[in-house]
Amino acid sequence: MKRRFRLTKSADFQRVRLNGKSFPHPLIVLVVAPNNLSTTRFGVIAGRSVGIAVKRNRAKRLIRAALQELIPSVAPGWDVIVIARRAMSDSNFQMTSEGLKSLLTRAHVIKVDHGSPDIA
Repeated sequence: MKRRFRLTKSADFQRVRLNGKSFPHPLIVLVVAPNNLSTTRFGVIAGRSVGIAVKRNRAKRLIRAALQELIPSVAPGWDVIVIARRAMSDSNFQMTSEGLKSLLTRAHVIKVDHGSPDIA
């Protein structure tokens, strides 16, 4: 994930955790808060409940890879924290991607595309 799409400062993480709205899923928890920027930034957290360091790093890689595909459809102006849950250690890419997409949709962070008519 490119640096401009990342949350990096501890103060930003704290602001989102305190002021954001939380959306739970069996694999992940999504916390979103508006920002005053033209981009949406993401932070990924995997605590010790996920498992040993190898499992935590794998969970974060899965989440970042799934986010990479969804970034073009995300509306600008949000700070998003994705927190891995214990079940992430048994998850695969498809399950992670579907979970993220459903949470981003529930949080109204994904742009709604009504589809344009095909002109032949």
